[in-house]
Amino acid sequence: MSESRPVLPALIGALGVVFGDIGTSPLYALKVSLDAAGAPQGDAGAVLGVLSLITWSLFVVVTLKYVTLMLRADNQGEGGILALFSLVQKHVDPHSRSAVWVAALALAGAALFYCDALITPAITVLSAVEGMELLDPGFARAVIPVTLGILIALFAIQRRGTERVGRLFGPIMLLWFLTLGVSGFVAILRGPLVLAALDPRWAIVLLVDHPGLGFAILGAVFLALTGGEALYADMGHFGKRPVRAAWFWLVWPALMLNYYGQGAQLLAHPASIAHPLYFLVPQALLPLLVLLATAASVIASQAVITGTFSVTRQAVQLDLLPRVRVLQTSALEHGQIFVPVVNALLLIAVSGFVFAFGSSDALSGAYGAAVVGTMFVTTLLGAIVGRTEWRWSLTATAAVFGTLLLIDAAFVLGNMTKLDDGGWVPVALATVLFGIFWTWREGRLRLRLTLARHAVPIDKLPQLLEGVTRVPGTAIFLASHPGVVPSALIRNLEYNHVVHERIVILNLSITGTPRQEEGDRVRIETLQPGVLALFARFGFMETPDVQEALRACRQRGLRFHAEDVSWFLGLHLVRPRPRTGLPGLRMRLFAWMQRRSTQAAEFFNMPSRGVMVVGTELEV
Repeated sequence: MSESRPVLPALIGALGVVFGDIGTSPLYALKVSLDAAGAPQGDAGAVLGVLSLITWSLFVVVTLKYVTLMLRADNQGEGGILALFSLVQKHVDPHSRSAVWVAALALAGAALFYCDALITPAITVLSAVEGMELLDPGFARAVIPVTLGILIALFAIQRRGTERVGRLFGPIMLLWFLTLGVSGFVAILRGPLVLAALDPRWAIVLLVDHPGLGFAILGAVFLALTGGEALYADMGHFGKRPVRAAWFWLVWPALMLNYYGQGAQLLAHPASIAHPLYFLVPQALLPLLVLLATAASVIASQAVITGTFSVTRQAVQLDLLPRVRVLQTSALEHGQIFVPVVNALLLIAVSGFVFAFGSSDALSGAYGAAVVGTMFVTTLLGAIVGRTEWRWSLTATAAVFGTLLLIDAAFVLGNMTKLDDGGWVPVALATVLFGIFWTWREGRLRLRLTLARHAVPIDKLPQLLEGVTRVPGTAIFLASHPGVVPSALIRNLEYNHVVHERIVILNLSITGTPRQEEGDRVRIETLQPGVLALFARFGFMETPDVQEALRACRQRGLRFHAEDVSWFLGLHLVRPRPRTGLPGLRMRLFAWMQRRSTQAAEFFNMPSRGVMVVGTELEV
C-alpha cells in the first residue's frame, strides 16, 4: 500500500477488517479468565489479578511485539508468517539444513493460521447469535440456522473486495469501540479502585496463589490476544500507518477502558459475572448493545478471512501451495485480493464446525490453540530477522526475542491445558495441513530435479533450430527455467518439425519481495537472430501476468501483434513411481495436487485464444 494515501479512510477500513477479532474479546475474555481461576464471585484479588494479566499481556504481546516490533518486519509493506519467511530466506543458504528448518517453521505457522481461520468465524458468529437469547430466550432453537445464514452472507460479500468490506464494516466497528470505551470509562468513575490492577504484582500474586491453575488461567487470558497475528497478516491491505494509528488512538484505549470498567462492575456487583459487558449499560440500552455486539462479533471473522487470502497468495507465489485463482479487487492496492477457492473451502469448513460443535461454549476449548502456535513461530522467525535483516547484536536479539519467546511459551502451555476440551482439533488439523504443505514442497523439489535431468541447455538451441523450416508469425514459449530450452519448444520440433519466424522464450519469475518495480519488470535478451529471451519478474504478492509483461516490452520498443502470436505452454504430467507406505502415498498425493492445480494459461493471464498446450510425462 502507498503510505502517502490519506490515513483516515484507511483507518476506518482497517477497523472493519483488521481489529474485529481482538476488538470483540471483551465479550468473553474476562469472564472466561475468572472462571479458569476458580475464585468465588466478588474475589477482589482474582478480579484485579486477571485484569493485570490482560493489561500486561496486551501491552507486551500486541503493543510491543506486533504493533511496535513485528510491523517493522514487513516485506515491502506485506506482513504475515510467509512474508516473514521470505525475509528470512534471503539470508539462509537454500541447500543448508537451516533452510529446511526455516521452511518447516514457516509451513507449521501457516498451517496453524489456517486452522485459526476455520475456528474464528464459527465461534464468533455462534457467540454473537447466542447473545440474542438475552432479548428472547425462545431464540435458542434458531441459533444454528441463523448462524449458517450469516456465515453464507459473510463469505458471499468477500468477492466485493477488502476496501468495500472495510467501508461497510468500518463505521460499525468505530461505533463499537467508542461504545466499549465510553461504557467502561463511566464504570471506572464509579469504582476507580479497579485501576490498582495496573500494578503487575496483582498478576504475579494470582499465579503464585493458584499454582495448579496458572497455565489454565493463562490459556483463558490468551483469549484477549486472539487477533494479534491477523493484525500482522492484514497489514498489507491498508498499510502499517493506519494499523498503528487505529491501535494506539482508539482500539487499545477502548479495550483497556472496557476491561477495567467490567472489573469495576464485578467488584461492585459480583452477580454480574454472567455477562459483565452488558451490565455496563442501562437496561433500556441493552437491546441496542446486544445488536451492536452481534454485528461486531460477525465482523470479527473478517480479520482472519482476509489474512487467509493474503497467506494463500504468498504461499502460491513461494511455491508452497498449488496454483489457485487470485482476483485483484482494487486497482490501487495490490494487497486487496479475493481467492475464490479458499473462500469456498473456508465456508464449508466453518459450517462443518458449527454443525459439529453446536455452540460457542463447545468451541471455546479449541479457540486459541492454533493462533498461539503461529505467534510462537512468528517470534522465532522474527529473531532471525532481527539478527540478519536488522543487524541486531546477539545480546539485543536474545534479550528482546528471548523474552517474547518465554511469554509465548507460557501461553502455548496454557493453551495445551485445553487439549482435552477441544484444543486437539486445531492441532490435529494443523498437522494434516502441514503434511499437505510439506508434500507439495518436497514434490516440487523432486519435480524440478527430474526436469533438470531431462533439460536441454539453452546453448544447444542453435543446433536444434538448424535447418528447421520457418513459418510466419511469432511463437511465445513459456519457460520455467531461464537456462534451459522450454519443453514445449522441444515437443513442437519433434511433432511438427517447424518453428515460427520469431521465437520468444518467456520466463516468469517470482522474486523474494512482495512487488517488483515497473521499471525493472522485464529484461530482453537476443539469443540469436529471430530468437529472443524475455525475462519478466513479479513479486510474491503479485499475480504473474504475461499480458502485463508484454505491455512492459512496448516501453523498450518490442511490440507484439495479437493476430500474429501463437502461445505454447508445456504441461508436466506427473506419474509417481511405484512405492509402498507413506512415501508412496505422499507422491500420489502430490501427483493428484499437481493435476488439479490451476492451469498455467489461466493463472498467468494468457490470452483465451491461440494457446497450445504440449504435455510431457515425468516420473517422480
